[in-house]
This record gives sequence, C-alpha cells and structure tokens, in this order.
Amino acid sequence: MEENDPPIEYIKRTREYYWALGYGAPYVWAAFEDVPFQALKKPLNESVVALVTTAAPFRAENGDQEPGAPYNSAAKFYEVYTGSTVEVPDLRISHIAIDRDHTTAEDQEAYFPLEAMRQAALEGRIGQLAEQFFGLPTNRSARTTLEVDAAALLARCKAEGVDAVILVPNCPVCHQSVSLAARVLEAGGIATVVMGAAKDIVEHVGVPRFVFSDFPLGNSAGRPHDPDSQRMILNLALDVLKNADGPRTTVQTPLKWNGADAWKQDYSNAAKLSAEEIAHRKRAFDAAKSIAKQLRSGDTS
Repeated sequence: MEENDPPIEYIKRTREYYWALGYGAPYVWAAFEDVPFQALKKPLNESVVALVTTAAPFRAENGDQEPGAPYNSAAKFYEVYTGSTVEVPDLRISHIAIDRDHTTAEDQEAYFPLEAMRQAALEGRIGQLAEQFFGLPTNRSARTTLEVDAAALLARCKAEGVDAVILVPNCPVCHQSVSLAARVLEAGGIATVVMGAAKDIVEHVGVPRFVFSDFPLGNSAGRPHDPDSQRMILNLALDVLKNADGPRTTVQTPLKWNGADAWKQDYSNAAKLSAEEIAHRKRAFDAAKSIAKQLRSGDTS
C-alpha cells in the first residue's frame, strides 16, 4: 500500500461521526488476541465452498431498496437465512451503511460474487459451490453475533457438508459480524476467508484469512460492472484460503477504485458536515432506529 494513500480508519471515523451526532459513549468494537485457524481438510479443488453475505433478500413491501436508495432500516433481517445458488437471488444492501456517495449498489456481483464463484467451480479451482448460500445479520451486539448468529451459521454449514466459507461484508458493522462468524466457523472446523473493504475493523477483531480491497463500502467483491476485477479478487481469496499457513493472514488486492479520489474523505466525515446536515442526519438515524426496534419486537403497527 502506498504510504500516502492509507485506508480509511473506520473505527476512528465512525466514532467521531456518531459523537458529532450526539450519541455519547463510543461503540466498543470487538477485539481478540488469539485467532483460531483451521487448515483446509481436503484440497481446495475437492472442497465444497459456501458464500456468506450480509445482503438482504429483496422484498417489495419493505420500501425503497433500489440502487442508490437511502438507508432503509425496514429492509433489515435479524436471523441467519439460506438461499439457493442454483438461481441468481435478488439481494440488496439498502439496509446497511454502505458508501452511498460514491457507489450505488447497481451490480450485485460487486458485493455477492456468485458468478465468480460459479466460474471458479467450472474451472476446477474449487470442488463445488455449495448449493446454498447463507445470509448473516448485521448485529451491533458482538455477543449475539457469536452466540446466536454465528452458531446458527456453523450448524447450517455443517448440515450442508461445507468445507470452506467465503464471507463478504458491506458496512462497518458487517465487517465485525463476518469476522466474528469466521472465528466461530474456524473453531468449528471450517476454513474461512473474509473478502472486505474495512481493514482496520477486520484486523481489530482478528481473523484467520483476509483479502482487503481498498474500495468504498459495498464493493468488497470487486468494482461494479467489472467482472475481471471480481474474478481476480475471488481468485486471490481462494489462493489465500489454500495457501495461508497461520492466522491473521492479510493480503491486499492491487486494484484501485475507478471513481473520484474523494471517497476516502467523504465517508461519514463529521468534519465536512454543517450543523444543519448533522441535525438532519441525527433525525434520520433516530427514525431508522425506531423502525428497526419495532421490527425486532414484531410490532409493525
């Protein structure tokens, strides 16, 4: 990485952002010293590899989820779900804090690399793409992620005969959630690799294997409408899955973002917001929290 082009420090940036919005004590991000590590139990070209996403299935009744949609907490999900890789699912990321100023989530393959995974199976790089993919909730509670969501994910992976898992997060908390899940999967005997864009969060948690792309959030699997970049990142993740010899293995892709350089300065940067904009964002965030709380409790009246 070029010294004059460091990645965003999302932990610091989000702490300052929510402090500016008036939310007081900063969020405590999960961190561990010890990291579990599970080597592949069989050659990669004989392994069943599954895909884990924090994207949500599209449901029209949940409001605007189109590319470029504003943050939509009504589209959140709160339990691990399973979907088929035989068909192409319709997954959206309007429910999480992606970079809405510099990317629009138009290309699902930029955050859910199903086609690249299918190609890897056709080329014999992996033995088989698992018939099911798994959706992991984005949960601010690390304990809930570890004890409930990741435990459920491990059980489903074992039931499907999965040998290895690729986890693709989107927002800052997504990166923590999949990192925690990777730890549980590895401790349960399943090798993992995280493909992500928030380097500090993933390394703060501590994971076995991590492929970092210095792209705006929402593009962990490659640049939009750029299948070459998507295949390259997926193949790099497979190399790391196969070749890493110990935990905390991080490899950065050599790719650069095609858009404006300003994205690193713009994301949740309280220093660039007026008092009026901060007040507006706080009202919107409070409203979104209220909706999410109602959905969790089952009260949608």
